[in-house]
Amino acid sequence: MITSIHGTLAGASPLHAIIELNGLGYEVNIPVTTAEKLPSPGGLVKLHTHVVYREDAQILYGFATTDERDFFRLMIEHVTGVGPKVALTIMSKLSLPLLRGAIRAGDVGTLAQCPGIGKKTAERLVVELKAKVGAADGVTFAGDAAPALSAGASAHRDAVATLVALGYRPADADQAVRAAALALGPRATTEGLVKKALN
Repeated sequence: MITSIHGTLAGASPLHAIIELNGLGYEVNIPVTTAEKLPSPGGLVKLHTHVVYREDAQILYGFATTDERDFFRLMIEHVTGVGPKVALTIMSKLSLPLLRGAIRAGDVGTLAQCPGIGKKTAERLVVELKAKVGAADGVTFAGDAAPALSAGASAHRDAVATLVALGYRPADADQAVRAAALALGPRATTEGLVKKALN
């Protein structure tokens, strides 16, 4: 199995990246949350991949981190009715911290905001993944007795919660905080992320 690809970014769109490696160009399907982190064309990039083999195609899916790839696998392997396209749509709309938090909190409303995801699919995500999203994934949310979040993930989560408290929809708050994090870098504080997201 191909677990990663490392090469030159030849081109990208919000849902695809072309990576050149040893004279070959590989088309990789990516979520928007990964596309946001890609370098400019011509730069070196490494994506953590999952391959789907079908009779008529071999499809590469790529992610910025192994956590994102592993969560993608978790969805397509354990949630009835969620295949690679639907999982990619979900991960394009919600960042991994918000997605995990929504599942753990049983927040069907936030999950149902993803395009093409109805209430029933959102409920299945909660029911079928809630027990699997927990201490083992290293992410914790308010009130959970699990390992602490990394400083960056904690700042991201807290900034999203602040924007939601100000009236933003969770998915919109998450998108604004992701954009702020890209502009400010990995050491951004919660306060910095909120200020940037509000501008």
